[in-house]
Amino acid sequence: MKKISVGILGATGSVGQRFIELLSSHPYFELAELGASEKSAGKKYSNAVNWIMQTPLPENIGNLIVKECVPDFHSKIIFSGLDASVAGEIETQFAEAGYFIISNARNHRFDPDVPLLIPEINYDHLSLLRSQKYKGGIVTNPNCSTIGLAMSLKPLHDNFGLESVNVVTMQAVSGAGYPGISSMDILDNVVPFIFGEEEKLETEPAKILGKFNNDRIELADFRISAQCNRVPVIDGHTECVQVKLKTKPTIEEIKKVWREFRSKPQELNLPSAPISPIHYYEEDKYPQAKIHRNLERGMGVAIGRLRECSLFDYKFVILSHNTIRGAVGGTILIAELMHAEGYF
Repeated sequence: MKKISVGILGATGSVGQRFIELLSSHPYFELAELGASEKSAGKKYSNAVNWIMQTPLPENIGNLIVKECVPDFHSKIIFSGLDASVAGEIETQFAEAGYFIISNARNHRFDPDVPLLIPEINYDHLSLLRSQKYKGGIVTNPNCSTIGLAMSLKPLHDNFGLESVNVVTMQAVSGAGYPGISSMDILDNVVPFIFGEEEKLETEPAKILGKFNNDRIELADFRISAQCNRVPVIDGHTECVQVKLKTKPTIEEIKKVWREFRSKPQELNLPSAPISPIHYYEEDKYPQAKIHRNLERGMGVAIGRLRECSLFDYKFVILSHNTIRGAVGGTILIAELMHAEGYF
């Protein structure tokens, strides 16, 4: 197939660099244009970027001239890795000019006509694009800690019903971007606060797991309490979860619905889709960030330690790669789904 030309906004940041890494040999998309701040615009990308990825910067990408983040791109499909401080207005400008923006920023996540999408969970929410006022459209990827949690909750919500959820996170430093947290602040330490993170975890799953009905989303009716911590791990968010269910199943019934969970990306065999979105591990000490963060090329969610809870019904531990499944890989999977469903 002829590849589709795409661009990246915020291309010099850590999220933008991860987009380049994952798109450089993508079967659907041809990375053609890069946008960044005014101070980077006009420079060769290799001269504008402090490349921090473990893979080398592809020469053809390094030779691209960085553009300003204004809607004069030739590519109509744009991935946004912009910081939230500037993303909202810029993304709106692009959508109004006829571009499809697939964003990793938080700004438009709760716009009523904007999908907050995890392709395995709420692929039908893409239909919201038809009610948007833009010539183009905006689709958003959830917060990195939300994605692993929502993936673990989806089979439980569908099969047994959710009443309430408590979650405590141990989040990797890469989630803070680059240069992120100073070494003196995070080494030998746990920081029990991440700005805005608990609010995202407590609100985003209700939209993601909500029902699409007559061009609107009916929010799911369970409650979430979240506490978020930054820990000295490079990649991989670990979350300790407790759930109260409307119908209490057995432990084996829960493991079964997790292990059998498949959805639209698996049916369509999308390039970035994990073969099995959820992997359950019986070993007492699993999951672990060092061992499981790259599961299914970083797109799988690892779960373990399912057991009964004295306050809720059950408790368990999840692990997901925050910059791949929780950010760039999840955003690219959205674009693959949109292409497969005929949106472009």
